[in-house]
Amino acid sequence: MTAYTVHELVVPATMDDDPGTVQAFREWVDVQNRAEVSITGLPELLWTPEEQLPYLIDPDAPSRLFLVRDDEGTAVGAGSYDSKATADAPNCWLAVSVAPEHRRRGIGTLLAGYVEDVARQQGRTQWKTYAVSRHVGAASGPGFLRAPTGYGAVPENEPGVRFLTGRGWRFGQVNRISRLELPADPDAIAGIRAAATRAAGDRYRVHTWAGPAPLRWQTDVALLLTRMSTDAPSGDMDEPEDVWTPERLRAHEDELARAPRTMLTVAVEHVPSGILAGFTQVAVPDDSARAAMQWDTLVLREHRGHRLGWLLKVVGIEELERRFPGRPSIITFNAEENRPMLDVNEAVGFVGVGSEGIWEHRPA
Repeated sequence: MTAYTVHELVVPATMDDDPGTVQAFREWVDVQNRAEVSITGLPELLWTPEEQLPYLIDPDAPSRLFLVRDDEGTAVGAGSYDSKATADAPNCWLAVSVAPEHRRRGIGTLLAGYVEDVARQQGRTQWKTYAVSRHVGAASGPGFLRAPTGYGAVPENEPGVRFLTGRGWRFGQVNRISRLELPADPDAIAGIRAAATRAAGDRYRVHTWAGPAPLRWQTDVALLLTRMSTDAPSGDMDEPEDVWTPERLRAHEDELARAPRTMLTVAVEHVPSGILAGFTQVAVPDDSARAAMQWDTLVLREHRGHRLGWLLKVVGIEELERRFPGRPSIITFNAEENRPMLDVNEAVGFVGVGSEGIWEHRPA
């Protein structure tokens, strides 16, 4: 009978770190990627190890990574634990993936128990995880688990749904995964931009940049990132404030600069106050054959109602095609209840290609 053991990895500081450390990290990414694409059928969602590493190195949100190996040393499972460095933080994020050819052998149960024990030992009382699906939109008949938000559903018979339900996790929210084939329809983009510009009026001004935030906007971008944790739709699941400072932003951008991607930012300034009222970011791979990933998008609550989200979206598409021509598509994730953002996505040509269920567990 095959024996399986869980090993915690050392997260490499760079991809030029100790070869054994880097190889184990590559195996972790490979298992995670193969597990995800076996469910979604969407290789465009996958990130390379070089792209993923900078997001795992954050002193304010350290990542712990785990591999399951069989008795021959083959990597068959990958897990992660993410939380804040502060001891009293209630929340954490857990993830478990099993190589497709090794499923239904108890590996997921072994790894989930191990990672959940880490969360207990750290005193975390709100656990979250994500499970991808090929399903898009509302329930289309029996056999679906509907989100308590009233928007979106996931098939009850999917392995991730059965696994999480069986372990006592609660289904909380659905993010729709959408894809825009590039180049976008120029007439649709131009029409939406004109309408959004009229709605915004002369009280708002658009700014764009590639790479780190200009010094002038660092404080504002840090505020926008902080408000992502409180203003973005989160269903009925509490989302503790995640505070960003200019210092944290600069450290994070220094890490991102080492990855083979460029962060393209579009921001909109509220002219009377001189502060940024919203932004969107697109992670653009250096390899022009790979999809760009829409990252954070937010308009501050107090500035909504002026079609700024529409303006940010279309300017982002225009800037991507102008600065980084040849990318095949843009991938984006949006809460199913965020109808204003889904409206603009659909208007410019995004098509739903899958979903991501968000689950929560509060241990007794």
